[in-house]
Amino acid sequence: MLSFKCPSPFFFSGQNRTTSCSTTVPPRASNELTASPSSLISRRLILLRHAHSSWDHLSLKDHDRPLTKTGQADAAKVAQILSSLGWLPQLILSSDATRTRETLKSMQAQVDGFVEANVHFIPSFYSIAAMDGQTADHLQQIISKYSTPDITTLMCMGHNKGWEEAASMLSGASVKLNTCNAALLQAFGNSWDDAFALAGPGGWKLEGIVSPDSSICV
Repeated sequence: MLSFKCPSPFFFSGQNRTTSCSTTVPPRASNELTASPSSLISRRLILLRHAHSSWDHLSLKDHDRPLTKTGQADAAKVAQILSSLGWLPQLILSSDATRTRETLKSMQAQVDGFVEANVHFIPSFYSIAAMDGQTADHLQQIISKYSTPDITTLMCMGHNKGWEEAASMLSGASVKLNTCNAALLQAFGNSWDDAFALAGPGGWKLEGIVSPDSSICV
């Protein structure tokens, strides 16, 4: 078990509907198939909001806004934390907006594991996030389309308000995602479709929330 410094509630672990910070984080884990007591396979879902983006260029469309230098640094920090926790995705599904692309680029520059993942840019992730209550179902549809049973850790990168709503709907907790925050969710199933069906709304375990200010000690 890793120890964790938490001056503010950037990360918590434990049961769903928990909003206070803990001094422990989930144990390091590999991307190997991990079975629950009922022999169903662990499915770990990372919902990551893009890092801080710039408003300096007013002529740019919202879709085309780049990251700030702070955003680039934050993305690198979160990549390192996810790697330290053993939450490296084998498949990454990302909005095609400039700020999500640049978030991923900064993460890949920091941790080779993000380079090794299969990546698909999903244009609909940008628009769906602005629509009330539709993101969770849309994520399930896209994950079903691109995932295979051997994928046990998957990351979806996108935008608020949709990403907060999806994390909240899947976990049954009230989840707040600031820029470059990642919600770590887990369910069990022999496929991703199976995991979504068995967990249902509110049935995914919220393992924690990672932010650039999270501090981990080995």
